[in-house]
Amino acid sequence: MRFLEPYAECIHDTLRIVAGYLFMLHGLQKLFGVLGGQQMELVSLLGLAALIETVGGALIALGLFTRPAAFIASGEMAAAYFMGHVARQGQFLFPVANQGEPAVLYCFLFLYLASAGPGAWSLDARFRKA
Repeated sequence: MRFLEPYAECIHDTLRIVAGYLFMLHGLQKLFGVLGGQQMELVSLLGLAALIETVGGALIALGLFTRPAAFIASGEMAAAYFMGHVARQGQFLFPVANQGEPAVLYCFLFLYLASAGPGAWSLDARFRKA
């Protein structure tokens, strides 16, 4: 698909923005019980997850402190998968069977962003030029 090569940077940035926004929405569901979610106790593991998802998702979407935010978000999703999906339902090698597929996808997507960086359409890139 060489015809997409000229758009690789644009696609990378769009992926970061959309993934960060969706991750932030997951956090807002847990923090405030909105968007069909259930509000979680702030002083709990799920409360900590909600904070990481809300703040981390916003930072990733904006492209601000992208690498550390994405690395922390990746770790949170790995913990969510093993503590929340595998521990309760088993099926370590089959995330579809334990409803952990989104956690696995977010984990590796954020690990990629932590290594690849935020891209050109980011506040990180903007501040680097200033």
